[in-house]
Amino acid sequence: MKTKIKSLIKVLTIFILLILIVLLSINFYIKQTTNKYIIKNTEDIKIENVDCILVLGAGIWGDKPSPMLEARLNEAINLYKNNISPKIIVSGDHGSINYNEVSVMKNYAIENGVPSSDIFMDHAGFSTYDSIYRAKEIFGAKKIIIVTQKYHLHRALYIAESLGLDAYGVGSDPKRYSGEMYRELREILARDKDFIKCIFKPKSTYLGEPIPVNGNGDITNDIKAINL
Repeated sequence: MKTKIKSLIKVLTIFILLILIVLLSINFYIKQTTNKYIIKNTEDIKIENVDCILVLGAGIWGDKPSPMLEARLNEAINLYKNNISPKIIVSGDHGSINYNEVSVMKNYAIENGVPSSDIFMDHAGFSTYDSIYRAKEIFGAKKIIIVTQKYHLHRALYIAESLGLDAYGVGSDPKRYSGEMYRELREILARDKDFIKCIFKPKSTYLGEPIPVNGNGDITNDIKAINL
């Protein structure tokens, strides 16, 4: 009996180690293959004909962006003002009347000098995959710059490349945030999950009629959400 238990423990240990090796290998692969698309010095950006700057949601505190989201928005606004792209897509969770990330994001950008017509709201950016899928399939973007924290950029860029987008990333990391280790560990699992997802390339949770990003962003406004 003891021999059987020892054998079972040995098999389980080997199985767990193999799973860990696979998970960590995928994580390593995603990070290594996307490093070259991360722009480290925004002052030296020489990328032309960028359709839009895609800002990924990161939570709101009432009618204000969370600190991490505020950093993303500030970076995107800076890129816009430096003529890197004429349009911004703010993509986040607007799954209920009481929670509307994209209205907070758009209002913040407007308050900081970006014309409303140059900001598109993606109300169905419920995940990183959804946001990037919709940037291509709904908004018609082909060449984008994704703005988020660097730990998140690797996954976002991998998804974009898998979906056929010409994508570059800018990290918004003006400071360190609490819970950094937890986010890094969670991100490993998220990268593994989206690695599998990108093999099958499912459609986004919600689709709809095309909204060309080279048009007027006000077409995406939610009257109840926008306080112009």
